[in-house]
Amino acid sequence: MQATVVEVATHILDIPTIRPHKLSVAVMEHQSMVLVRIKTSDGIEGIGEATTIGGLNYGAESPESIKVNIDNYIAPLLIGQPAYNPGMLALRVAKAVKSNHFAKSAVETALYDALGKRLGVPVAALLGGAVRKELEVAWTLASGDTHKDIAEAQEMLDTRRHNIFKLKVGLRPFKEDLRHIAAIKKAVGDDVSVRIDVNQGWSECQALRALRPLADAGVDLVEQPIHEKNHAGLGRLSGLGILPIMADEALKGREDGFALAAARGADVFAIKIEQAGGLRGAQDLMGIAQAADIALYGGTMLEGPVSTMAAAHLFSTVGRLEWGTELFGPLLMKDDILAEPLDYSDFTLKLPQGPGLGIVLDEDKVRHYARG
Repeated sequence: MQATVVEVATHILDIPTIRPHKLSVAVMEHQSMVLVRIKTSDGIEGIGEATTIGGLNYGAESPESIKVNIDNYIAPLLIGQPAYNPGMLALRVAKAVKSNHFAKSAVETALYDALGKRLGVPVAALLGGAVRKELEVAWTLASGDTHKDIAEAQEMLDTRRHNIFKLKVGLRPFKEDLRHIAAIKKAVGDDVSVRIDVNQGWSECQALRALRPLADAGVDLVEQPIHEKNHAGLGRLSGLGILPIMADEALKGREDGFALAAARGADVFAIKIEQAGGLRGAQDLMGIAQAADIALYGGTMLEGPVSTMAAAHLFSTVGRLEWGTELFGPLLMKDDILAEPLDYSDFTLKLPQGPGLGIVLDEDKVRHYARG
């Protein structure tokens, strides 16, 4: 008989960050993740994760709502169902549950992890097969202090952990942000890529004023400078040809991807499996981008190691990942919940070769950080 889903369990974990992480929408001093564990009748367990940024300051889902909605609405749809077909189960959930992209992503990840373990293959193999064994990873500088950010960047360069940096801006006065960005770029030098992420913190007029000074300072890319709903404004900024404009919060799923591609509203898509509603939704977004000749970037919700590794498996299947990835979330946390930490070295994240996601939880750490 085919294996069936017998249990869906969720736990919220709260893990402190190594420093305050300052965005235009929130200041984070800890990260809360929803760990999803799906057990099947043949004794296999798949794990998934849903992690948000700054609770409801960033988006419509919170760790608490994700847990409640999985427990009460999604889990009953899975119990007793065949476990060998994540696509069919995802469709079953999609028909009964609207939106809730983060919750759906965590559940889908757990189902793929279980299937990979059952078949003895990595999740990447279930998504088309890996074409690379390691991924470039940018580090985000978001202490809010120029001197601290410069010192942090230098440490990353010296230890060969990161040589691409993204600056979180938009929280301070506009001109202060410009001075902050220019000082960091000057300090790290011409050979190091510096991008900025405004998290919708500017008006379109501010963005128009900023693009030329940013280009002159040596910035390579501007992420989501204006409100996510202002697709036309993103297109106008992109059309100036001063700096590449990357859509992030504007990409909530396939429909957003199609609309932005049709209107040429961005030069780059930041692909996040959780915002896309899961691995298959993210694959669809990447296909839309590739068809429209829009460049790709592997984004993050500052996830822990489970969702980070799910995204890494997906991004490893992409032939052209022009802007690398930002899968540094586990490094922002003070502690690890894996028995063996992910391998960040030589400016890349290495992809595990084991079945499923290729990772094992440290159960003591999971219990320690679980609420209640």
